[in-house]
Amino acid sequence: MFTLLLVALLAANPAPQHLKLQVGDLEREALIYAPASPEKDAKLPVVFAFHGHGGNAAQAARSFQFQKHWPEALVVYMQGIPTPGRLTDPEGKRNGWQSGAGDQDDRDLKFFDAVLAKLKTDYPIDERRIYATGHSNGGGFTYLLWSQRPDVFAAFAPSAAVMREVRGLKPKPVMHVAGENDDLVKFVWQKLMIGAVKRANKTESEGEQWAADCTLYKSADGAPLVTYIHSGAHNYPAAAPPLIVRFFKEHALPEPKPADK
Repeated sequence: MFTLLLVALLAANPAPQHLKLQVGDLEREALIYAPASPEKDAKLPVVFAFHGHGGNAAQAARSFQFQKHWPEALVVYMQGIPTPGRLTDPEGKRNGWQSGAGDQDDRDLKFFDAVLAKLKTDYPIDERRIYATGHSNGGGFTYLLWSQRPDVFAAFAPSAAVMREVRGLKPKPVMHVAGENDDLVKFVWQKLMIGAVKRANKTESEGEQWAADCTLYKSADGAPLVTYIHSGAHNYPAAAPPLIVRFFKEHALPEPKPADK
């Protein structure tokens, strides 16, 4: 009985692969959770999840639990390195992510590119279903990926985050998670960011309920916005991951057009 229980637990909670890559002069790391029993010939959706400033990949895996909420997906928790924070830790003693294009010589964008290339080599990934999500500084990096790598992703889900440069964003499905009492990334700042997303995605002005505390703003460009506004502060709500997975499952890149003869 104990052996059967242990096998069941291991199947439900597979151990991650520890990935190490040399990116320029830096050795970078990530945790990869692959499906325990993928269907034969199945292409795997990919979720990139980014921890906040001062966090790490293992902590994000415990907090976000996307490997639990979407066990058929390939879930990647990338590890940040010491980075000056925009709101805290100006000396850069704690792990984080670049905050804008060109910041830190784009070391984290280069890291992302290297991880994605590795995944394409090692796994049968579905390039129409690649997603990014993150909290706080990780949410800011999620927005940066939208700005700098829009064609890679089917949808994004930043939490407690804003981005400095919002001009020229390519319309993409977005789910934004925000706490009304956020005392770090102020809610008023996030409302401005939500407004920028609405303009970029050309959404309807009036929304409709999508789930509890969630509002859907439809887009004629196929780039809807869902806002999940909770009553908390600068925390990551436990209800967010399953809602984000639901949102991701609703979106994929269009099928490539057949080559002209």
